[in-house]
Order: sequence, then structure tokens, then C-alpha cells
Amino acid sequence: MTTGTGSTERVLQILDLFSETRLEWTADELMETLGYSRPTLYRYIKSLKELGFLTQNGPHGLTLGPRFVELDFLMRKSDTLLREGEPLLRTMAQAHPCTALLVRWYGNKMLCVASEVSAPNPKSSYPRGRPMPLARGAISRAILAYLPRRQMLKKIEENLPELSNLGLGLTVEQIAESLRQMRKGGAMIAHGEVTEGVVGIAAPVFDDSRAPVAVLCMTIDRTTLNETIIADLSAFVSNSAETLSAALAVKRTDEGTPVALQSTSTA
Repeated sequence: MTTGTGSTERVLQILDLFSETRLEWTADELMETLGYSRPTLYRYIKSLKELGFLTQNGPHGLTLGPRFVELDFLMRKSDTLLREGEPLLRTMAQAHPCTALLVRWYGNKMLCVASEVSAPNPKSSYPRGRPMPLARGAISRAILAYLPRRQMLKKIEENLPELSNLGLGLTVEQIAESLRQMRKGGAMIAHGEVTEGVVGIAAPVFDDSRAPVAVLCMTIDRTTLNETIIADLSAFVSNSAETLSAALAVKRTDEGTPVALQSTSTA
């Protein structure tokens, strides 16, 4: 489909433009946004359509194609995080009416990869594939607080105004210290930061190098909670995350060969 690293990156830039707020593009819009020449862009589009990564929508529109559905099916069958995490989500959802979430950290994004709902009228719900905010909520803190220091400071600096508005500190170092103190308390707890009236209880999941790769979280209607229940659920979420971390640390194939799940986060 491509020739050389430069071409690969340029093709990926086309796919990276699609988002929940921009589901369809025309060739002219892609050409104007990316600055590619018409022959180059049409060559890339032709290859992406032939491979199923793009599909035609009407006379001019382009949307993501069925190849992504196929890849999602394969990922669900092969992803250790999902295979080991989904039973834990069901257990979490049975413990208290909530939306239980499994969120993967990759690159600079937090992405919901699985959820289980037991609340009769859930106030929060993140479908599989939807990115989550990096600077707000218990899930965010469960990642930020456990990142390598250099990476943590960089993320704090990038989100300093929003983190400061939450009362975590006025400077990068103050916020870093707040996060460090939160680590001592186990699970991260946030009240109404992402969705009003909802309490989030989250704990990080680690790979074998102790880098955070995911988060387990319960989002709960605050009217169903008191301090005792929050404390009990915090311990439960932390234990669930530790169980999942242990399962990810070393997996064995049918032949008994250890396979470690490596972190995709950047230092």
C-alpha cells in the first residue's frame, strides 16, 4: 500500500483525521487539510478503499471502512487485557449498582475498551472506543499518579489549568505532590468531575514493568453511597486491579512460553 516510512505516516494521517465529531470527509477536504497533492491523495485513498479501511459514502463522502470491524473482532479474541478484564468487570458490576469500566492507556490517550452496566438508570456510560478526558476524574488520576516522573510532569504541564481548577495545586510540582499523596490512599476517588452526581472509584492496572497500562473503575450514583460503602468499594476496586495486573504480568501460551504484556505508553 505504501512505499517507505514517509508514505506510511502520511497514510496514517488520513485515518487519524476521523473522529466522533468528524465522521466523514471528502477528498477535497482531506487535500486541503493535509496539503497532499491530488494524485498522491487519490493514490492513498484508492489503496485504503481496496483494503477496506475507507468506504465511499454517497458520491463524495469517505468514512471508515469494514476492515476496522474485522480488526476489532480479532483484537477482542487476542487481547489479554480484555480476556482477563471482562470477568472482573462483571464482578464489579455485581458488587454495587454502577457502570464498571476498563480503560486502556496508550500513547497520550485513555480509551474505554469494555464496560458493564448494573445501575438501573446509569448517569455515566462510555462505550467501547470512546476516548476519556485526561485531566479530570478518578480514571485520569489513576494513570497520572503512577506514570514515570518525567512523563507525569509533562502531562501535568500540558493540562495545568484544568488540574489547577480541581484544587490539586497551582504549579506542576504542587500537583505532582498531590498525586503522590493520593497514591498512598489506594484507589483514586473523584466526585462529579466528569459527570455531575457521579462518584468515580478507580485503580491502575500495571504490566510486568509496573508501568500503568489500564484502569479499572466504578462510576456510581452518589445517592447510593456513604463513606463506609466508598471505603469498601475502594478496597474492592484496588484488589480487582491487582488481580488483573497479576494476570497480565506473565501469561503462558499453550506451549508454556511466558508472554509479557508490554506497555504502550511513552516515557
